[in-house]
Amino acid sequence: MLIGLVQIGRMITGESATPLRDRERYAQVEVAAPEPAPASRPAQAGGLAKSGEVAAGRSQDLALEPPPPPGTGSRFKEETKAYPATVAPAKAAQTEASRTQGIAAKVATQSPAETPVPAPPNQKLIRNATVQLEIVRFDDAVEKITEFANEERGYVATTSSEKQANGKLKGEIAVKVLPENLDHFLQKLRGIGELKNQTLGTEDVTKAYFDTDARLKNARVMEQRLIDMLKTKTGKVSDLLQVEKELGRVREEIEKMQGELKYWDSQVQFATVTISLSEKDMEEPAAFLLKERAELALYAPDVEKIYNEAKALASPKVQITNAQLDRDYSGRVSARVSMLIAPEESDTLISRVKGFGRVENFQSQTERIAQGGSGMSENAKTKRDKVELNVTISREEQEQAFQQTSLRIRTSAVDEKAKELRSLTEKQNGRVRSSTFSRDPDGHEVANVSLRVPMKNYSALMQSLNALGRVEDVSVQRQDRIGGQIDEASAPADISIQVYSQGNIVSSDTGLVATLRRTLAQSAAAIMWSLRMIGVAVAFLAPWAIAVIFVVWIAKRIARARRKS
Repeated sequence: MLIGLVQIGRMITGESATPLRDRERYAQVEVAAPEPAPASRPAQAGGLAKSGEVAAGRSQDLALEPPPPPGTGSRFKEETKAYPATVAPAKAAQTEASRTQGIAAKVATQSPAETPVPAPPNQKLIRNATVQLEIVRFDDAVEKITEFANEERGYVATTSSEKQANGKLKGEIAVKVLPENLDHFLQKLRGIGELKNQTLGTEDVTKAYFDTDARLKNARVMEQRLIDMLKTKTGKVSDLLQVEKELGRVREEIEKMQGELKYWDSQVQFATVTISLSEKDMEEPAAFLLKERAELALYAPDVEKIYNEAKALASPKVQITNAQLDRDYSGRVSARVSMLIAPEESDTLISRVKGFGRVENFQSQTERIAQGGSGMSENAKTKRDKVELNVTISREEQEQAFQQTSLRIRTSAVDEKAKELRSLTEKQNGRVRSSTFSRDPDGHEVANVSLRVPMKNYSALMQSLNALGRVEDVSVQRQDRIGGQIDEASAPADISIQVYSQGNIVSSDTGLVATLRRTLAQSAAAIMWSLRMIGVAVAFLAPWAIAVIFVVWIAKRIARARRKS
């Protein structure tokens, strides 16, 4: 029997028949009661005032009758008598529901032009609003909002603020005001600043509120019954422990439902207004950061030396972030060094690195980055960040010449003029890339020299070549670089020079003897050719001649034979 009573208690505090009938009754009342017109603020205020009275303890619900005291009969009769007392409120709820159905039918038959019936006094409405304002000063706005809340018999619940990097403030304020004063309070807020957004909503919790209240009353009845059973019950300890466990569960449910009702009462009693405040020019940047980046390409005769010199620049104000030296199987060498330089040392250090070799290309980029916002700001400070420098080092032989020239110089002293050509090249800040010298048995000398000089010294070197001998066969080819950042004055120019002489030794293939020898050889060759041609002709004509002679001989014999006969 105790277990059966425990199950009945769970049905009462959970999804039992009585709460379901109570929900049907209040659902019918909610449908029968028309919604108040949005423009009728006094009617809403009156309904909310009545709901405040209910929150203060003056509920209009019917009180359930206390359970009857246990009789002197058997234990089975006592438990069966207690059950009708538990479900008695449900029967009263059914009677109330049948009465409200008639009201709902009467409201449904009204014409649309008739004035709607005001909301019942026990309706539970929670009003909420959110407002977004742009203001001049955050502190002044908070002070005015607090003053408005006091005037409307409300209070400031919470306040939060956050200072941005640019010094501007933004935050959120939660204000509680009486529902009937909500519209007037929102009108006052518009005078504080520029209204960006406003949302107003109403939540009807009437059904949930009274469902919970009905379950609470039934749970209290069950609690009292379990207490009485513990006072009068004598039996097994296990049965008593089961009753105590069920009593604890019922009390826990009672506490939860009491908390829900108190929360709804507080929400209905005061409307909540959440105000988001932000000062003007919130996105204005706090400062600007100047980021500079430079790309430098150098050509040097010794790449490894320049690479080590660049790494040696590391100091507290110069940070080497990357250093890489590459050498391939063909002997080509290149290097790359990246560094971060303090702003005050950047110009001096970049000029120093440029002196390590010939500058092929230099590019600099400056970017202005807004911090703590976007756009422009007159009062924001500007700070220079570390300068990023990327240096690429390549060997001079790998550089393509800006201009290429080839020529020939005829002179009697080839070796001497070739040495003099090397000295002229060094005077013009050039260098000899390759040099070869050859002499054949006839005394013909040839020297091939390849030079590279800066374009600014090209004209002077070309003029000095006239002193070495007769300049011949000059050809020039240039590749203009359109759109590239190149210093043409220091760009390389390649010059290929062939210094040669005509020779002063008589060749063995020239002279009288050589001529006679060649003549006799040619005559003998002609005679032999003639003899070969005669032999060919004889070999071709001999068979035909023999055949003709044989035919003639046969004809003569035949003619002689005829004469004799």
